[in-house]
Amino acid sequence: MSRLGHLLGYRLAGRPLLRLQRRRDERRLDSLRSGPDRPLEPPLRSIARMKEMMSGHYLEGRHASGVRPVAWVTSGASTEILLTLGFFVIYPENHAALCGARRRAQHLCEVAEDAGYSRDICSYARTDLGALLSGETPVGRLPRPDLLLCCTNICQTVLYWYRVLADHFGCPLVLVDTPFQYGPQPQPHEVAYVRRQLEEIVPVAERVAGRPFSEQEFTAIVARAKEASETWLEILERARHRPSPLTAFDAFTHLGPIVDLRGEQATTDYYRGLLAEIDRRIAAGIGAVREERYRVLWDNLPIWYRIGPLSQWLAARGVNVVASTYAHAWGELAPLMDPLHPFESMARVYLHPILNRSAGQKLEAMRGMVDDFSADGVILHSDRSCKPYSLGQIDQRDGLVNQTGVPALLLEADHNDPRSFSEEQAASRLEAFVEMLGG
Repeated sequence: MSRLGHLLGYRLAGRPLLRLQRRRDERRLDSLRSGPDRPLEPPLRSIARMKEMMSGHYLEGRHASGVRPVAWVTSGASTEILLTLGFFVIYPENHAALCGARRRAQHLCEVAEDAGYSRDICSYARTDLGALLSGETPVGRLPRPDLLLCCTNICQTVLYWYRVLADHFGCPLVLVDTPFQYGPQPQPHEVAYVRRQLEEIVPVAERVAGRPFSEQEFTAIVARAKEASETWLEILERARHRPSPLTAFDAFTHLGPIVDLRGEQATTDYYRGLLAEIDRRIAAGIGAVREERYRVLWDNLPIWYRIGPLSQWLAARGVNVVASTYAHAWGELAPLMDPLHPFESMARVYLHPILNRSAGQKLEAMRGMVDDFSADGVILHSDRSCKPYSLGQIDQRDGLVNQTGVPALLLEADHNDPRSFSEEQAASRLEAFVEMLGG
């Protein structure tokens, strides 16, 4: 029945319906026109294709159990190994972000809190645990995992979160421990330590998948992941152009495939198409913000439930958030990937995320981005429930002001839980920040 459901529900019915919806969305986007009353240009047309891809991914997930082995993984974990063995991969963090963008996260957080989970826990974790406990999700249903893969290079919360998942589902949990990086380059023994752990994933995943690992297929998947990451970085780098053809809010929206579907050919093709569309905007002299006067760098995760209103509010005042440390995290490590030495290079990649590096290195990276993107200011999202990303932001704000001379704002919120966001307080601080941008 599982295979029949996959055939009927996903391949024969679901995918054609999603293609039809994409064409409708494209026609609607084509009909939109910019005007003096619209501070933002119409959305990039590629958003319709992205929506089709991500909807298709979650739709397939509803029918994946019994057809493909299923793995739930953290955002900083190596999916390339799992894809080589045919796993269907789910990122609980990405699912939580989707819940946040659709204004479903608060209720799910409250479900988790009613079950005893503290409000001080990451709102991604509370959102997904709430979905697990209630069975409620905007994607219909998530497939039951056969394997859990957790990497500590983003935070320690994931370790305890995935232990809860392992206890609930009774499935194997594989942990990859990544030493925190205090210097600019990892030590050889640290690379060897992580490489050995990555190699040890293979026999566990082989047993769960019931098939042997193919080095040839692995190399091809790593090559595709590298190409997609490089193309994503090219897309983000186009924001150096004046006026910028995209905003960081666009990047947050188009981030899904590089996180969930990295290593698949469709992802590489999608980002090539998005890059071509952005290049056409540049050739036509079109900026994402109709009258770009100020350029700003964003630090930390998006405020998922306020992306649209924040983007509109800032654009109406001529502010384009042209870059973000978060979106760049998925492209900046592409040069480290080497398909000819996949395990060695992946060890370096998974040691290097911005959340696994010191506060000083993060400040240095932001200072470089201020210069590279000609930023007139910086907004640091002080995220209540992402402590590793927010740690040191007061010093980083002061360092940016002193070292670059641009104003920097600490904006208090939470990436997924709207109860930690004050509309009035945010508006007041942003108004003052925009005044500072104007000198």
